[in-house]
Order: sequence, then structure tokens, then C-alpha cells
Amino acid sequence: MSIYPISQPVLALIGPTAIGKTALSIQLAKEFGFEIISVDSMQVYKYMDIGTAKITSAEMDGVRHHLIDIVKPDEHYDASRFENDAVTIIENIHARGKRVLLTGGTGLYLRSLVVGLSEQLPMFPAIRLELQEELERGGREKLHELLLSIDCISGKRIHINDTQRLLRAHEIYRGTGKKWSDLIAEHQKTRAERFANLYIAGLTTERELLYKRIRQRSESMIDNGFEAEVEGLVERGYGAEHKSMRSIGYSHMLHFLQGKWDRKTMMENLTRDTRRYAKRQYTWFRKIDGIHWFSRENLINVRLAVASFIDNYLELHPSN
Repeated sequence: MSIYPISQPVLALIGPTAIGKTALSIQLAKEFGFEIISVDSMQVYKYMDIGTAKITSAEMDGVRHHLIDIVKPDEHYDASRFENDAVTIIENIHARGKRVLLTGGTGLYLRSLVVGLSEQLPMFPAIRLELQEELERGGREKLHELLLSIDCISGKRIHINDTQRLLRAHEIYRGTGKKWSDLIAEHQKTRAERFANLYIAGLTTERELLYKRIRQRSESMIDNGFEAEVEGLVERGYGAEHKSMRSIGYSHMLHFLQGKWDRKTMMENLTRDTRRYAKRQYTWFRKIDGIHWFSRENLINVRLAVASFIDNYLELHPSN
């Protein structure tokens, strides 16, 4: 995109649901002059506030937020659209002389912005069939030895017993004429080409503490009118046929409203599935290089790290 590479400092604050990103993001924004871009796949939807733990106007405390309440629950929104929207907003924020803080828990969205979405490599069914026949004739050892000779990096990375990836590496090489390892390296370069000064701070905590916060979040949702919110969405014509309504929380409340679960079962499943979602969030974060992890019990360390990040940039670019 036209504004790359982005040379001005960009901060990202990430972490699993319920860990406390919102309050910290406001503190950082007010101290360091950030505007906030939400990196949350659910907070883009209008009318879906309680179940997404969407920040309120009062909680924003005057800090400008972006990519919240931008589409209706029946509209399509994905990582590609997020990337395009975020880039435009970053350009506008910098043009106003403000700094950018990306915050949220959707790892796929952040990764799409930081390194881009991996171009989907085509499948080559005829080549795959040939490789299957070669596998049956010669075994994994022969294919692995051949891979080491044509793409040593992939050969060392892929275990001899990992048949699917072994076949895929050969399929890509024969179909594209390029090594799988080279294609991965080309893709990984894009981070440096996109953000020259990016700092990613991640929040973590002990598992039991996080699970306790998730339980409290779930109970708070119910106490604050989540049932009425979902009833209102249904009245507007939104239901399980819409992707947004199949998300954690909304799908659970729909089951309750439809009589499929009693309240106790709904709460147990909501808490359980939110815990599982938090685990998946960490899985996505691990796909992003260069995250600096901080315990939420020592948030002062995040503030000090951000101050150092900004100071180092200003020292090298005194005109900014």
C-alpha cells in the first residue's frame, strides 16, 4: 500500500480477552498522545456492546477510537478489510500529528496489518497425485532425502514422519518452481518493510487469575443486560445465520433464548468457551514475532517500556 513503509512509531497492545487491555490503553493514550485503533473482530459491529465488552464513551475519556461500530451484524468484515481500513486510519492519524496505538485481542487482524495476509498458494492436484504415488513406491525416506537436496531449509524443518507437509513442500516446488522456505522468507520480510518502528506489548497473567477474570466478565455481562441486548438483536432480524451472532456469548445467549439451554448451562458453557478462546488467542499471538510480554500485575513496566520506545524514536528523529 502507498504509505508503506511507516516510519513513525506505532504501538500495539495485545492480550487475551478479559486481561485488562482497555484501561491500560486509555492510560497510555492520554500520556503519550495516541489515538486508538481497535484490533477486535467483534467490536466492529453495531448494536453488539455488552457481549463484546465494547468500550463506552465514558471509558474513552476523550481518547479518539477507530474501527468500532462501523458495520451492521449482517455485514461481512474480515482481516483483509481490517488491514485496508487500518492503513487508511494510520495515515490520517499521523497526518494530524498524533500517534497510533493498536489494541485488541484478534491476532489474525494484527498479523494481517503487521506482515500482511499470506498469499494463498495454489493447489496442484495432478502433482499431488504423482507425489502420492511416489510416496507409495519409495516411502517417506526417499521424498525427505529429495527435499533436503532441493530445499534444505524446509527439509530440516519438516520431520520425516510429517507426510502432509512433506508432500506439500514438494507440491509447491514442482508447481511454482520456488522453494517453500524462500516463499516463507519473502513473506516475513514484509514486516520490516511495513513498520520501521513498531513495538508490540503483550499482557499475560497466571492461568487461574485469567480464568477468574473471565468468570467475572461473563457474570458482569449477564448482570449488565446482555440478555436484553441479544433479544434486541433478534428483534432487528439478526440470528444464527449471521456470522456475528455465532460468536462466543451471542451464540450462547441465543441457545438460552431458544430454550435449548437453561441459564446455568448457558453460563457454564459461556465461561468454558471463553477460556478456550483465550487459549486460541495466545496461539495466534505466537505467530507474530517480536512481542514483548508483560505481567498484568506489573503494568508500570509496560508504561516504562513504551516511554523508552518513544524516547528512543525521538532521539533518532528529533524533528518529530
